Amino acid sequence: MTTQAAEPDIWCHDGQTRYLAGDLHTTPLGYDRHDLDVGQQLPLPSSVDLVARLADCTQIEIALHGKLGDSLLALAAVRATAEWLALRRGTPVRVTVTGPHTALFARTSLPRLDVLGPSDHRQVMIADREGATTRGPGTYLICDPAAPPCWSTDGQAHPDLPARHYLALERRLGVRLPATGPFTPLLYARSNAKVHQLHTAHWLDGLTIAAITATSWPQLKDYGADRFTEAAERIARHTHAPVRLLLIGAKTDADTQTTARAEPPRGNLQILHLDGMPAEDLADLLPQTDLVLGNDTGLTHLAALARNPNGAGPHVIGLYARHSHSKWRTGLPHHHAIATPASERMHQGDLCPVRDHLDQPTDTDLTAITPAAVADLATRLLAGRR
Repeated sequence: MTTQAAEPDIWCHDGQTRYLAGDLHTTPLGYDRHDLDVGQQLPLPSSVDLVARLADCTQIEIALHGKLGDSLLALAAVRATAEWLALRRGTPVRVTVTGPHTALFARTSLPRLDVLGPSDHRQVMIADREGATTRGPGTYLICDPAAPPCWSTDGQAHPDLPARHYLALERRLGVRLPATGPFTPLLYARSNAKVHQLHTAHWLDGLTIAAITATSWPQLKDYGADRFTEAAERIARHTHAPVRLLLIGAKTDADTQTTARAEPPRGNLQILHLDGMPAEDLADLLPQTDLVLGNDTGLTHLAALARNPNGAGPHVIGLYARHSHSKWRTGLPHHHAIATPASERMHQGDLCPVRDHLDQPTDTDLTAITPAAVADLATRLLAGRR
């Protein structure tokens, strides 16, 4: 469901919304995926040189060394390549990991994945520009988030970045691949001493909300701890339930490890500041919560991809100011959006303010998204979960 909220300047998008091709600017994929069996040749020519370069590869290396959010959403390209090689070879290929996200990526749902060790396998590296520079010569597939368009097929648009990466590779490799969407691999939580301590201290009892205040671009993406706190207070009033709010902040220059600081209780709301918690620990913590609120940043994408050992995860509401909310989501049904008019226009026109060199519009202020609007959407989602 897509609605314009009571505030005239914001839009709410439910993660289960499926966008019709006629409602957005899209690039036709050139075939209807529903009409093709898995493994069937596409009615389009493949990229002959690409197929030839990859045909003999028996191993994939994930060499995504750049921003966390870009890297997480690019895992769909790893999935597409692994599935194509498995179809071609008749057995899954080994997937290894290098770079700053190694510990995190080692827990994905990709088959036969482990950390990198000595190997004489002929491999293809799924990389970004940083990873290619670091790894040196080799056979690469470069994941550029600006490159793949919003594809459409079977009358449906596929605007999220994982779908763009996956379908772009399917089209170039010339074979109908298995996934029907969502296209991104998931991350699974593990046993974690820090999370166990939070359980023991009862911070994960009852209705638990995590709010991501850390962001790489505070000038445009910082909603602020105060606004998240007001939204949590409203949720506590709407639900008539005790709420625990975990404010996930960035590491400061003085921090050498995670710091935790509790505020005095505010009625039904208890607040814990968690600053500097590594992404690997957050992948274990966030699936234990009921709701995650976040800026348009990598940790919010992480929250949407992370699952507890039972395969469940929280509702995630991302707040989008300048970039397309649909492109910078995971495509998962529990990943929702509240967007400014500028973000809504980027979504509808398949535009990017960086790639397309657009001037900074005046309607990108996240403060247009009121805590009341955040609380209203969150309350509806939580009511449906119970």
